Amino acid sequence: MNDRYGAGARFFHWLVVLLFLAQVPAGIAMVVPAQMGDFAVLPGVEQRTIDVIYIFHKGLGAVLIVVVFARLLWRLTHPAPRWPPSMPALEQRIATQTHWVMYLLMVVAVVTGYVHVVGLGFPMELLNAMGIPPLIPRMERAAVISSFVHRFTVILLMGLVAIHIAEVFRHHWVLKDDILGRMWPPFGARNPYAPTSGPRSPTGGVAPD
Repeated sequence: MNDRYGAGARFFHWLVVLLFLAQVPAGIAMVVPAQMGDFAVLPGVEQRTIDVIYIFHKGLGAVLIVVVFARLLWRLTHPAPRWPPSMPALEQRIATQTHWVMYLLMVVAVVTGYVHVVGLGFPMELLNAMGIPPLIPRMERAAVISSFVHRFTVILLMGLVAIHIAEVFRHHWVLKDDILGRMWPPFGARNPYAPTSGPRSPTGGVAPD
């Protein structure tokens, strides 16, 4: 069994990373002036600038809806590689469950973002330009609740991502078991330094990524 993720998994993984790296700062830039209630303390930031950021955030959110569900479908139909045999069984289970939680949070984040925007009657400019009508009716109460869920979900997701990154580099630099080589580089041939064979882990656990 290959110890490295395939090209499809790597493509979706790094595409989602790039999209979230653009989406999260845009989301923060949208809400900071509203929370502060004063554009004067943010030189160079005007309402029309925030409007452009909102349109960008909504458009990228529409793209993320498709990409996140496509990535989840890919994961469900393509087995993940085994964990390194040196990885303790408990850590394998925690890592596996954490990955699935991150998948769940990504789905909740994109869905609640959509419900918040469309439920309040705001346009999704990118989808409108493509001729895609709103998929839900206007429902303000659900939209407001979705806004709170959306923000909390993103914060929780970013926290888990930070832990995930820290663990990857701990394995790569401290334990030196080539965890990073499973998903890096995003494209190209197999990492020549990664093991090509070996006994399965005691639990036979796999990473859902």
